[in-house]
Amino acid sequence: MGELERETVTSKRTGGRILVDNLVAQGCDRIFQVPGESFLAVLDALHDVPAIDMVTCRQEGGAAFMACADASMTGRPGVCFVTRGPGATNASIGVHVAMQDSIPMILFIGDVDRGMRDREGFQEVDFPAMFGPLAKWATRIEDAARIPEYVARAFWTATSGRPGPVVIALPEDMLCDVVEAIDRPVSLPQPLMPDSTEEPARQIVERIRAAKRPVAIVGGAGWDRSAGLHFATFAERWGIPVAGAFRRQDAIVNSSPVWAGNLGYGPNPKLVQRIKDADLLLVVGARLGEATTDGYALVTPDHPGQTLIHVHPDADELNRVYHADLPVCCEVNVFADMLSSMRPLDTPFPGGAEAHAEWLEWSTPKPREGVTLDLGQCVLAMREAMPADTIICNGAGNFSAWWHRYWRYGPQPTQLAPTCGAMGYGVPAAVAAAIRAPGRSVVAVAGDGDFLMNGQELATAVQHGASLIVILVDNSAFGTIRMHQEREYPARLSGTRLSNPDFAALARAYGGWAETVETTAEFAPALGRALERSGLRLLHLKTDVEVINPLTTISAIRAR
Repeated sequence: MGELERETVTSKRTGGRILVDNLVAQGCDRIFQVPGESFLAVLDALHDVPAIDMVTCRQEGGAAFMACADASMTGRPGVCFVTRGPGATNASIGVHVAMQDSIPMILFIGDVDRGMRDREGFQEVDFPAMFGPLAKWATRIEDAARIPEYVARAFWTATSGRPGPVVIALPEDMLCDVVEAIDRPVSLPQPLMPDSTEEPARQIVERIRAAKRPVAIVGGAGWDRSAGLHFATFAERWGIPVAGAFRRQDAIVNSSPVWAGNLGYGPNPKLVQRIKDADLLLVVGARLGEATTDGYALVTPDHPGQTLIHVHPDADELNRVYHADLPVCCEVNVFADMLSSMRPLDTPFPGGAEAHAEWLEWSTPKPREGVTLDLGQCVLAMREAMPADTIICNGAGNFSAWWHRYWRYGPQPTQLAPTCGAMGYGVPAAVAAAIRAPGRSVVAVAGDGDFLMNGQELATAVQHGASLIVILVDNSAFGTIRMHQEREYPARLSGTRLSNPDFAALARAYGGWAETVETTAEFAPALGRALERSGLRLLHLKTDVEVINPLTTISAIRAR
């Protein structure tokens, strides 16, 4: 059908059906939702559309996290539907994660009838006003005939430039209107190229050749497996150390001979010093946010004595916080491919091999004396027993530091973790990853406080046949806050103790398999038994809050 002919074709449908048809047209094959009466017309339309798999979740925050994780797996917008008021406010955490993580996501919210607005009706919220500061675009559809226009724009906005979330409110009565509408085909953002690929490449090569201690910091907006492969090829040929931005540890495979480790919380002190000593920083995809730069101190916004080459797909991010000596607005995979074709130095820089050797030492856990359950040895047992492309999912907490330091990540996507530090992300992310990649090993790593924020999504995992392992680290505390508390107000505990359920029994109640692990020696055999099974499996690790993370103990913090 030609373009002219397509424009003349219309059909009368409900707004709900028009919406679903245009989701299909934009390539959506899965939505995550918690049902609400405000979008019954959409649920009815989905009944007849097998092209979209509907994942029914147990809480809107979990549904929004799943949409974020699904987008990280596919590179396409994750789609989530929730109802107005309480549903939307619950889901707002996923919008925040999508924005700070540069993840394409679309949140659809069932809204009050158009005639009810501005009367503080039942569960009424001004959603464009509420979500405007959190999203790339927040809007409301008033006319069902314009649904194709809004949906096409939402997909474009979510994926273009710096990816991020879009929020669309759907008045309930609008979804029931029967109107004529012209469906819009998918419009894919084209790779963003510099005006001339040759000139930026020449300038970059010249500056790198003139450098003595270059370091690359990578991962972030638009980064994908292709970017990782091409950038690793470039960095290995040149001998340039590659550090991952905070929670971007799968940007390149960690087995690369130039992988230097991750920045963020608890990085290798030798990597920190290497960043400080660098005379040139090549930053690709990363925004250089607070966590990556240790509060904008490791790399300062003006970085005196260092040359900064900053490559990002969104021009608005360049020179926003950091002065870039050479800003390049370009899709990161295009840029990485371009660099991989550049003729390298005759003799590579020695820093890449040196940094990788330092990381290998840093990421090898040593047995800890006097520790009943040593999480470093647990991570080592997982490394020995599980595939290199295992997907590790975690929320926020000191428990994650053991995996950030000791796990060796494969090619993207193998790390699903929120850069904004949202608790409760790991379990929903693992459910979404397991559904999207049923042949892959998927592990959710969660603390006890972290787990109970969205642990109910284990029911979603069982209902949808997701196969995943949950490693639940239980130290009976909000451990990170306890750590800060001990530093600021030593031995004056307040509000951080937790009294927990029997997590293994809870997992069995959901229909999964579970075991409790209390010693290091018990972990590897229990993991082996879990790997012999499929479906939902949970290992409940009872640990001592004293050994808070790989770097320190509560006693040491209190004594400072």
